[in-house]
Amino acid sequence: MKAYPYMHKHPTSGQTTMSDGMDLRDWFAGLAMQAVLTNHKLEDVDDDVVAMNCYQMADFMMKQRKEVPNE
Repeated sequence: MKAYPYMHKHPTSGQTTMSDGMDLRDWFAGLAMQAVLTNHKLEDVDDDVVAMNCYQMADFMMKQRKEVPNE
C-alpha cells in the first residue's frame, strides 16, 4: 500500500504523470523513528536496533490497520 499518491504536471511540457508515493510501511517506520530519536540522545542510539524496532512497529501498525474495519 502506498502513502501520498499524487499527480504531477511538468511546468514546461505540461505532461501529467502519476506517482504512487512512498510505501505506507516506510511512512509508519519513519514516524516511529521520529518518536524514538526525539526521546534519546543520538550517541545513545544503535542505528540497527532503532531501524529494526521502527519497522517492527510499522509492521504492527499495518497489521492493526487490516484488522480494524473501515468506518
